[in-house]
Amino acid sequence: MLPTAEVLPDVLPTDRLLVSGKAVPELRNDLRRIAGFRNAITVVVLWAQIVGILALAVWVANPFAWLAVLIVFGAYHARVAILGHEAAHRLLFANKKVNDFVGKWLLSYPGFVPFDLYRRSHFAHHKEEFGPNEPDLNLYNGYPITRASLRRKLTRDARGTSGWKSLKGLLRGLSSSLARPVALRILAAQAVLALLCTLVGRPELYLLWFGSWMTSWRVINRLRAIAEHGGMTRSPDRRLTTHHVRQTWPARFWIVPYNTGWHLAHHVDMGVPWRNLPAFHRELEAAGWITPGLEHPSYTALWRKLSRG
Repeated sequence: MLPTAEVLPDVLPTDRLLVSGKAVPELRNDLRRIAGFRNAITVVVLWAQIVGILALAVWVANPFAWLAVLIVFGAYHARVAILGHEAAHRLLFANKKVNDFVGKWLLSYPGFVPFDLYRRSHFAHHKEEFGPNEPDLNLYNGYPITRASLRRKLTRDARGTSGWKSLKGLLRGLSSSLARPVALRILAAQAVLALLCTLVGRPELYLLWFGSWMTSWRVINRLRAIAEHGGMTRSPDRRLTTHHVRQTWPARFWIVPYNTGWHLAHHVDMGVPWRNLPAFHRELEAAGWITPGLEHPSYTALWRKLSRG
């Protein structure tokens, strides 16, 4: 799975990029600019879409519509998670209090994510992928695997087994004096969502949110994680730790919303907000550091390679 030496040219630094791949200060200031007002609109639109999907399911009043929502909501959990990830990086709003409030109460807690703990562990991930303190290693270590093994993992995700493990961890947090405060905040956010559904006379709608977190979101999260780092290795060269995959609109809807698919650029400089990742990626391409040979033609092509062990 590792790229060969001929697609890893040693071209840095340049007049626009430092030896680390990060932009020179003049360019970096533009790339790191946070579009707070636009991000606020993005968060509002995201929740409006979630409400609209639920309203459409009620209007259709068909069991297949409910099943479709259960599947589609996996992609919306991805959206909530990615914007929460942006807030964890302090890149959603320049005002830190606003950034953390929105990141916690409108994104992470509704998505069952302990915001502060996630921030600490995620920064450990960025410090050294595949390193000794890597928190996400269990998601993508050991690839390629056999197709049968990947199928078993995705089946466990789809039927809720993986989700139940995560839910048990949250519930166990209630018995710990250290973890209880954040566990209660997450449960409070879920209670608010359930109450809102109840107030409109359809308490069962909350089950679509919770059920998709337990099932379809697990499938999407695993597929995205292995497409980011599966089959790669520990290295100071981010091209050996992180894949680059050609971006398409279907992939960006289902797997990698909000420019998450430009993941190699994100790992080169985690201070670049999501809106600017494509521009930063183009800088890395223009410098010759990201070459055509590094690009996987599609996510499905990469998943096939990751399951040919």
